[in-house]
Amino acid sequence: MKAALALLAPLALTACGLSPMYAGGGSGAVAAGLAEVAIPAIEGRSGWLVRNALTERFRAAGASAPRYRLDVRLDERLEGLGVLSDDTTARERLTLRARYQLVDTADGSIVLDATDGTDAGIDVVSSEYAVIAAERSAEERLAKDLADRITARVALALRRLR
Repeated sequence: MKAALALLAPLALTACGLSPMYAGGGSGAVAAGLAEVAIPAIEGRSGWLVRNALTERFRAAGASAPRYRLDVRLDERLEGLGVLSDDTTARERLTLRARYQLVDTADGSIVLDATDGTDAGIDVVSSEYAVIAAERSAEERLAKDLADRITARVALALRRLR
């Protein structure tokens, strides 16, 4: 009985309408759609990091003529959380938020209007160099995480259009 159920389970999944997002790999519909998205420059160092990460993900299938434009505006905030008795900060939180719009360049219509964000905690130690290095490292990780989130949302929007 268990063996029969195990054999029938894959058939039930195909009947529910689920299909892999990136079916076809680099030559699939989603990868081809992502390759059609132009990403203009984004302001600031974090913007440069996010744009590079997005370009890397969107161009996996190669570049093609842009049909869409992804406009991204970032809001980066660094705030102190833990304050010690001598008024020094013991912990910081770096937050990176993005508001982005996927615009169809043919008619100027907005295909996707969304926001996303991510944050990281940073320990503040006595070495100023270590704190700066930790902030930079956190900024790089957040940029990659935010690019992953944006890529998934844009891929879903493009998949609905096809």
